[in-house]
Order: sequence, then C-alpha cells, then structure tokens
Amino acid sequence: MFSIITPVYNGDRFIEDCIKVVIDQNCPDIEHIIVDGGSKDRTVEIIKQYADKYPHIRWISEPDKGQSDAMNKGIAMAKGEILGFLNVDDYYEPNVLNRVLDYFQQLSEPSFLVANCNIWNDAGELEDINKPKNMALAQLLVGPWKNPFPANPAAYFYHTSLHQKIGLYKLDEHYAMDIDFIFRAVQVANVKYVDEIWGNHRRLEGTKTVDDMKNNQTLPRICRLLKAYRKNLPPFQRFLVTVEYTLLRNLERIKFIAKHPDQIFTRTKAKLLNSLT
Repeated sequence: MFSIITPVYNGDRFIEDCIKVVIDQNCPDIEHIIVDGGSKDRTVEIIKQYADKYPHIRWISEPDKGQSDAMNKGIAMAKGEILGFLNVDDYYEPNVLNRVLDYFQQLSEPSFLVANCNIWNDAGELEDINKPKNMALAQLLVGPWKNPFPANPAAYFYHTSLHQKIGLYKLDEHYAMDIDFIFRAVQVANVKYVDEIWGNHRRLEGTKTVDDMKNNQTLPRICRLLKAYRKNLPPFQRFLVTVEYTLLRNLERIKFIAKHPDQIFTRTKAKLLNSLT
C-alpha cells in the first residue's frame, strides 16, 4: 500500500484541492492520511465531506506540537510500505504516484526516491525548478549553492521502514525538519534520482516558510544544520567539505553584495544589535 500524509492546520483555502490531487492520481491501493491540528476554519468540515465518499481517506483532528508532530502522527497511522508527504498547498504532476509505484518495484528496501520540483511564487510564476541530482551526504553538506537539497516532499518518496533505521521527524525542529530527515536518510537508504518533474511547491505569502525567508532566518538555519552534520564526517572528508563550503558560501556573499549593496548597512547593523543582546 501507498500512504500519502497531509499535515494541515486552518487550511480550508487548499484542502479540497489537495484531496482532489490525490484522487485524480487514480492510483490503486492507496490511502490518504490527513492529520489536522485542530483547525478553527472549515478544514475539518471539508475533510469529512470527502472522507464520507472516499474510503481511502483517513483522518484525525486534534491539537499537536507542530508540523513534525503531525507528520509523526501520520507515520504512526500509515499502513503502506511506501510513504509520501503532500503539504496542503502543494500538488503532484499527473500520474506521478503510479510512476513512483513502478520504480519502487525495482528498488531495494529501504530506498529514497527523489525527482524534480517546480517552485511557484504567490503570483503563480515559476521561480525555479529544483533538481537534487547529487544526494550523497558529503555532496549535500557542501551547500545548496552547488548541490540543491530536495525542495519539497511532493517530489520525493521512501520506504516506511526507513524510519525504523533513523527515527522520526524531530519534534523540536519546526522549519528544517525535512532537510534534517534527508541528511539522516541518505546515510542508510538506497537513493535514486529521477530527472522528471513530479512535484509542485507554492511559496505563498503568510506561510511560515516565506516568513522565515523574509526574516533572513532560512539560510542561517540551514548553515547551522550543515555545520552540525559536517562534524560527523571522517576528519579528512570533513576538511575537504568544509573548505569547499566556505569558498562557495563566500562567493555567494559576494554575489549578494554586488546585487544588493543597499543591504550591507542594514545587515551589519542587525548583526551588531544581535551581538549586544
């Protein structure tokens, strides 16, 4: 069985489309697990309407400790041998889930299967196509400037048994839980990259991801995670990866300053104030 998990809280703007996306995949032997965090809008009402008609939809609604907690609840409910996460405002390309099932018939357990993902802004414009071609841990730890991480779970899937080897999503990580999971997963899983677009990720105004980016917290958060995992590499490999990371990071800083010279004073002032608090 294939288990698709959707964590949601106050998502009535997108929940119906999300449910329809999974239905329209026409994938047999699938369950769609929706984990609601106790929404105050019409989310639960919409879920109930579809769950009454479609037996593949299973759901709960109760307070949680954040997105990681909701994801872990979904994993605990899952009956499938293969897992995928579909956030309420993201979606698949047509017939992706059947393609995924075909691939998994040929993959050893546990495997991590990843493809490309479209990145859309709030205006419906295509900002980027995420292509995570290089998925070895040392390659990822060089940084996303050279080797992009998978941008969104709408474009990757894995054996449920992978969690038996590396544990669940970290409850104290509310922003980069997926990246942390991937860093752990690629160390033990058979990783396969497919050069096709499978997922679509929308960066919408008002979401925690976009707010984090606007507050210039996303990159420092990722850099701290990279540093933490680099410490676990063998010494010589850690040295090589750190040198390459530092060179690429400084190059990105130079590029940013060249494009945004007006922000030098603002960022320097912010760092100074942070150092004093």
